[in-house]
Amino acid sequence: MQIYLPIAETSVNAFTLLGVGGGVGVLSGMFGVGGGFLITPLLFFIGVPPAVAVATGVNQVVASSISGVLAHLKRKTVDIRMGTVLLIGGLIGSLIGIWFFNLMSRLGQIDLIVQLSYVIFLGIIGGLMLQESLRALMRSKNPNAVRRKLHTHIWVHNLPMKMKFRTSGLYISVFPPLLVGVGVGILAAIMGVGGGFVLVPAMIYLLGMPTKVVIGTSLFQVTFVAAFTTMMHAITNQSVDVMLAIFLILGGVIGAQVGTRIGVKLRAEQLRILLALLVLAVCGKIAFDLLWTPSELYSITVAGRF
Repeated sequence: MQIYLPIAETSVNAFTLLGVGGGVGVLSGMFGVGGGFLITPLLFFIGVPPAVAVATGVNQVVASSISGVLAHLKRKTVDIRMGTVLLIGGLIGSLIGIWFFNLMSRLGQIDLIVQLSYVIFLGIIGGLMLQESLRALMRSKNPNAVRRKLHTHIWVHNLPMKMKFRTSGLYISVFPPLLVGVGVGILAAIMGVGGGFVLVPAMIYLLGMPTKVVIGTSLFQVTFVAAFTTMMHAITNQSVDVMLAIFLILGGVIGAQVGTRIGVKLRAEQLRILLALLVLAVCGKIAFDLLWTPSELYSITVAGRF
């Protein structure tokens, strides 16, 4: 059952797309991640051009984040003021990222930039996740082991233009969350990810936010930044494939329900190790494709397209 993707300009099996969306949905349900950092590379592997994969993959992030935000808003675990500051930074970062994305597209280097970004970020994130997961597994086997204390970054509290964030119980400068938001916005535009895998650790370790409000506030920022990013991609370079997005979202909704049930049966440490190994495997495959001589050394494309 082949379907033609008009923006990607390629034909793909519909069940393959449902499988990709469903597979990422399962992972989303199991691990509690948006899946943007996995769905975009998987689209590379089935022949979708990186520019289209990035712009369309963000749709999946929006779809998977909205329901989570609504649930957290009901539980009052979203710091609206902190989320707004992060969102302003995210919108600025998204505009910077879109400008850079379009510049690289005009130079014909966007495919290389996107794939290199994934190799670097997935390699770093996967390595850190695996290291931390193995430590957690060792601690669970040896509960008497001494745990290191987290050190608060005092310099954050010394910066000017302080603001009170009541829900988080913080009184800090607006600059750190603003800069964190800018960084996440740039990642969303260039890599097609929500940026939660960078945002959540930054909110806990850099800003010192309590864990109970981190996830909801992160989803609040990610939802709006991802929606803005996909809209800007559609307006500026017409690289959002609606047909592709529909199949991915449909598969993702079904897969998330399955993943949630599987996740309940596995231990947290085992889940994190599995996710880390998966991230490193995807990183390795992208790196291999970059280094290995392609079967077709030349490709013909219309000037100005991806």
